[in-house]
Amino acid sequence: MSPHSTYETLRQFADSWGLLTMVVVFAAFAAWPFRPGAREANEAAANMIFKDDDHGE
Repeated sequence: MSPHSTYETLRQFADSWGLLTMVVVFAAFAAWPFRPGAREANEAAANMIFKDDDHGE
């Protein structure tokens, strides 16, 4: 197998399976905050900015 054909083989693999892998990873990261067990952590993160708030007093 010549170096040129090795390059072509690896490039074709990256073009097809690399793209598929990136799409799957992106979908997993995008869906992660919406899983049912994440509600408490999401609410805590959303309210963190108000932790030390004294309501203007």
